[in-house]
Amino acid sequence: MSGPLRHEIASAAEFGRVALLLGGDSAEREISVLTGEAVLGALRARGVDVEPVDASGAALIEALRNGGYDRVFNALHGPGGEDGVVAGLLEILGLPYTGSGQSALAVSMDKHVSKRVFAHAGLPTPEWRMVRDVPDAERSANDLGYPVGFKPNNQGSSIGISRVEESSEVSAAFRLAARYDDNVMVEAWIEGAEYTASMLQGEMLPVIRILPPDGQFYDFHTKYESEETRYLCPSGLDPDREVEINQMAELAIRELNVSGWARVDLMLDRSQAFSVLEVNTVPGMTSHSLVPMAAAQADISFDELCWRILETSFDRVGAGGGH
Repeated sequence: MSGPLRHEIASAAEFGRVALLLGGDSAEREISVLTGEAVLGALRARGVDVEPVDASGAALIEALRNGGYDRVFNALHGPGGEDGVVAGLLEILGLPYTGSGQSALAVSMDKHVSKRVFAHAGLPTPEWRMVRDVPDAERSANDLGYPVGFKPNNQGSSIGISRVEESSEVSAAFRLAARYDDNVMVEAWIEGAEYTASMLQGEMLPVIRILPPDGQFYDFHTKYESEETRYLCPSGLDPDREVEINQMAELAIRELNVSGWARVDLMLDRSQAFSVLEVNTVPGMTSHSLVPMAAAQADISFDELCWRILETSFDRVGAGGGH
């Protein structure tokens, strides 16, 4: 990226009346509520006129149409909020919103499509197969070689993910992932160190190394519930390697046309090569979340981070207006 892409807002009044979308109907509802509550407190502390709106059910359209809102802070995780569906609704209603546009959200949420984009751009990403049934899953896992990961194609927060060590575990792992999506991905498992690189308004923030408890991988429990998961920021990487990982993250973000803010998850394998796993377009903002941690390392407080994310609602053409 060429540098900061900040539309700086000086006073809370310039934002107008803000709808903070949280909750929703996805499997990530609980995390979205936590994200939304944290953001709500931060924006109100800065004087922003912001109201929480639970994006659950058909009442959302009327709430947005009749609420007198000028813009939207999208704090929705998972299908609906993070896949471009709600963004499409907001565009129809003429309400500017934070983060990436509708098409970038849709592509980024689809793991299969985004990995094809990575591969086309020359970005290393773990080999994968898309499967529709248990026999296909068994063939694909054998083809990739154990261990493998099973995951729903359109989900986040590590929901429905399993590490599979042998063929006897395939059926249960497939069925778990299929509870959340008809399309299931089988992915080669990268043994090594996990990192995440965050972007805010065109700037890369300090890289974080993620250290789950021994013998565990970074699943929903270790991500949101465990107090044993450790995070290193600074990451401990040599400066040249930190530059390398941020450049890979920037390329992934650019190829998916992601904007505003994002988090990119990467692995460093035993041969010391980085691979891109995925790009998160509405990262969590809970007490265990990584973007606030990276921002703090860059001397950006949580309140300031939320303010700057809200500034991204001015980024798209025509996004300065309101109702």
